[in-house]
Amino acid sequence: MFKKFNLQETMSGQNSVKSSVVRGIRSKLLEQFPGLEPCMDDILPKKANLIQIKCKDHITLYAVDGEVMFFQHFNDPITPTLRLLHQYPEILPRVQVDRGAIKFVLSGANIMCPGLTSPGAHLPEENIPEGAIVAVMAEGKEHALAIGLTKMSTDDIKSINKGNGIDLIQYLSDPLWKTRID
Repeated sequence: MFKKFNLQETMSGQNSVKSSVVRGIRSKLLEQFPGLEPCMDDILPKKANLIQIKCKDHITLYAVDGEVMFFQHFNDPITPTLRLLHQYPEILPRVQVDRGAIKFVLSGANIMCPGLTSPGAHLPEENIPEGAIVAVMAEGKEHALAIGLTKMSTDDIKSINKGNGIDLIQYLSDPLWKTRID
């Protein structure tokens, strides 16, 4: 989604978000990501100066204190950025790719099922449904290298083991990762 993203070229406007809208965003995020509850006041304080940045291609960025915390595409769910995931690693369910998939993920390629089921990869025991937002971890690494959207449930990934398992939304060193708000 952010392979060719450039904030200066795509930004069409920015404004501060009213506190009532911030409360609505907080409740949506807590409903979507229950793992955010213990750290929500640190991430998005009730009286935070949340900036909404509208960009072309129907992308909306949400920034607090000059750092992009969340983004949204059309009416898709609001998604935490990879930087936020590095600060609070427990907010999303995790999947792990093997070492052979790392270079492809870092270049923005979607993750195929064999990269999630081979030795070195790990899928959680509990089923993650299709369409869930997940943190993509790498074998032998501490931090997430991408955020993705499951194309099939993890049970289907284990049993079918063919095709595209996860579509990448954001990955390490993509243009959104490098974006700072001044």
